[in-house]
Amino acid sequence: MLEKLTLILGGAASGKSAFAENLVMRSKSPRAYLATAQPFDPEMLKKIKAHRKMRGNAWRTIETPLNAAEKLARISSEEVVLVDCATMWLSNHLLADHDIAEESARLLQALAACPGRVVVVSNEVGLDVVPDNALARRFRDAQGTLNQQLADQSSVAVLVVAGLPLVLKGALQ
Repeated sequence: MLEKLTLILGGAASGKSAFAENLVMRSKSPRAYLATAQPFDPEMLKKIKAHRKMRGNAWRTIETPLNAAEKLARISSEEVVLVDCATMWLSNHLLADHDIAEESARLLQALAACPGRVVVVSNEVGLDVVPDNALARRFRDAQGTLNQQLADQSSVAVLVVAGLPLVLKGALQ
């Protein structure tokens, strides 16, 4: 049984999304996939289409690059929702020049109020070099802050490296 909120962290191509999907698939509950990516280029569009096909009918897909808080309010108490991922969601808001602190607070409130159980995937960006430009540094700092807030609110936090999970907080069931 999944906890109310589980955070899955990892670097790019670390296996975090596959781990999170498998974790949710172990549940017998109906599944929702809250997808935050936007197809800004042909490569990303191809990736999104492949992910949709891979999930098939086993998931109810909700595509929402910016409005995760509103969508989380519509999750039923029987559902398990996978938010993939907080990093793309944050990037979307940053590129839209939204107030990141305000949007993050809305997301955290929505996660706390969500009737169903939630698994959030997010990139750990704090292990990289200091970026060479202001936008990248702003993103890195905002992502680090959001990850800390998500980890604080989560019952379980897992870091995935090379496809291997390391439990940082709580216990996997």
